[in-house]
Amino acid sequence: MYQPLADQIRPTSLEEVVGQEHILGEGKMLRRIIESGRIPNLIFYGPSGVGKTTVAGIIAARTNRTLYKLNATNASTAEVREILAQPDTLMAPNGVLLYLDEIQYFTKKQQQSLLESIENGKVTLIASTTENPYFYVYNAILSRSTVFEFQAISPEAALKAVKRGVSIMERQEHLAAKAEDGALEHIASACGGDIRKAMNAVELLFSTGREQDGVLKITLSDAEQVTQKSAQRYDRDGDSHYDILSAFQKSIRGSDPDAGIHYLARLLEGGDLASAIRRLLVIAAEDVGLAYPTAISVVKSCVDAALQLGLPEAQIPLAEAVIFLSTCPKSNSAAEAIAAAAEDLKKGKNGEIPAHLKDAHYGGAQKLGRGLTYRYPHGYPNHYTPQQYLPDALKDRCYYEYGPNKIEQAAKAYWDAVKGNAQTPAGSGSDS
Repeated sequence: MYQPLADQIRPTSLEEVVGQEHILGEGKMLRRIIESGRIPNLIFYGPSGVGKTTVAGIIAARTNRTLYKLNATNASTAEVREILAQPDTLMAPNGVLLYLDEIQYFTKKQQQSLLESIENGKVTLIASTTENPYFYVYNAILSRSTVFEFQAISPEAALKAVKRGVSIMERQEHLAAKAEDGALEHIASACGGDIRKAMNAVELLFSTGREQDGVLKITLSDAEQVTQKSAQRYDRDGDSHYDILSAFQKSIRGSDPDAGIHYLARLLEGGDLASAIRRLLVIAAEDVGLAYPTAISVVKSCVDAALQLGLPEAQIPLAEAVIFLSTCPKSNSAAEAIAAAAEDLKKGKNGEIPAHLKDAHYGGAQKLGRGLTYRYPHGYPNHYTPQQYLPDALKDRCYYEYGPNKIEQAAKAYWDAVKGNAQTPAGSGSDS
């Protein structure tokens, strides 16, 4: 019976697991929990192919518990009930370990059905998810579980698994494999930390490779072909989408053009032109802002060019926008100002618009006191005259603080001079 290489290579002990040293290395918490034999309810969070299912199997074997596996994408509530009824039977004398893959696909009601059994200890739950559990797992399950984050396997660790996979295939196919320089390293790197993908690539190379005199040659060219785009972890609706966008903006905000270009490439490799464009426009307004007010116009021109060109050429003007924004001076003064104003509104701080600012272009406005004392700034020196614009309840509120950059400081110096020399005219007649 055919068994995929990814299953054949699956470790049976913690020593064979590659990667995850941050939780499974000597003295690390998850390893200590497993070695103690007292297993709490666990949630394994991380990308596919990094060992979550494998570790659950090792835990079941070490604790001599009956392991049941369910995938939440297709498991029914009846199947869950059947498993929860197993403790104290001859089928599960030492208790049940339920491995529930992709728990985020269970509804709240389905997740709640697990609570009683995992609380009394007869069933130990190990749930895995590729999505952030704090967003997708019911709070009552979270509060009864310990979360461990699994990380993508490094290329160095993946290479060990690739070499082991090649050895298994050599024995299985009765062939000796000779890998061209860099071929196995490319598979380890291009799998994007997913060992399952790496094993699929190895298996494909053995089934399609050229054999001569009992020797299979693994070329770099073949390795590149079987791993096309496999390194890219990207899901427009998942965590990776928001993580990449977050890193993209923070890199540009932090004035690192190299990191900005890297994350742009990851977005575009995933075909997500729209998210890259939207985020660049946001950065121009939020992070560069008034330190370089024309930045948004420059970025808009790059965006328009990208949309007209389409991928792959669109990457060039977008790369220009990334480098331009990364090397611009930065100011978030406008973003801070609007956020502060919005926060006041949420707290109910608004107040009546001053009467002199209200619309006075209709019959009867003067009888209502509208616009009577408004002063028209263009009729005064430097087009400025002091008057109250904010409601009385907020009249002393300051939302905008000039940023410490050349352009905003120049504006501050100008207005300090203008406002310092301005005099309030005598009388209160309307200039409207």
